Amino acid sequence: MVPTTMSETPELHPGARRIVRVGASGKPEIAIDHWQRLGDDDPFPSLDALPVLVTLARAERDRQALEQRTGAWGVWVPGNADPEQIAERLRDRVLVAIEVTKFTDGRHYSLARLLRDRYGFTGELRAFGDVLPDQLSYMQRCGYSSFELAPGKSLETGLRCLTAFSVSYQGNTTDPRPLYRRRA
Repeated sequence: MVPTTMSETPELHPGARRIVRVGASGKPEIAIDHWQRLGDDDPFPSLDALPVLVTLARAERDRQALEQRTGAWGVWVPGNADPEQIAERLRDRVLVAIEVTKFTDGRHYSLARLLRDRYGFTGELRAFGDVLPDQLSYMQRCGYSSFELAPGKSLETGLRCLTAFSVSYQGNTTDPRPLYRRRA
């Protein structure tokens, strides 16, 4: 079994990192992430059971090799990707990671929301890149379920930001009704 929470104090392999993840109970936690993000020409890890994230182009090119691995595999896409063109190819993945190139570029929010609401993606949706703690609450409302913060950003602050608001006026991916419709 791959340990997931920090309390299990696992030995980390070189590519492991700590992330913020919203658990099955809806409670955010700091978790150990074992997914290896590979570029188009990076070799597969020697440990075949490690899960890997590849670009969409590599997923199509190396699909047979990916399917033969014992570890899970997911896809990472740029935040400006056209959801209509990629949604069908992402549907069966357990993890889709969306790259946030600049925190001021909000196209990844729309991509996440469309993948969840319009295209029915139900797997883990991760934000990585220039991800700041104060954005996590908004990202979660758009459908993200895990977050790899920008280097040097505090995971503890990210946890606090995810729990800072208990109610929102607008709907989100888990409950699309606005607040006035949610009142009894």
